[in-house]
Amino acid sequence: MILGLLAIFAVLVMRFSTDSRPALPDSIALPDGTKATAFTQAGDWYAIVTAQDTILIYDRTTGDLRQTVRIESRP
Repeated sequence: MILGLLAIFAVLVMRFSTDSRPALPDSIALPDGTKATAFTQAGDWYAIVTAQDTILIYDRTTGDLRQTVRIESRP
């Protein structure tokens, strides 16, 4: 039973010691007057949701702005 617990502990340590998450960008250049409210990321892009109701999608490799999506509210 002790060996089983040690094996489970070893598997947990090995599992959590590898960092397979994408790295966060060092810095993000937002347009002037833009306030970020949320951040999300995927394999080759990351996105910033702004207080101005837009989503800014950036290329992870170059850091260039790929797309701007305007969020419209429905009545």
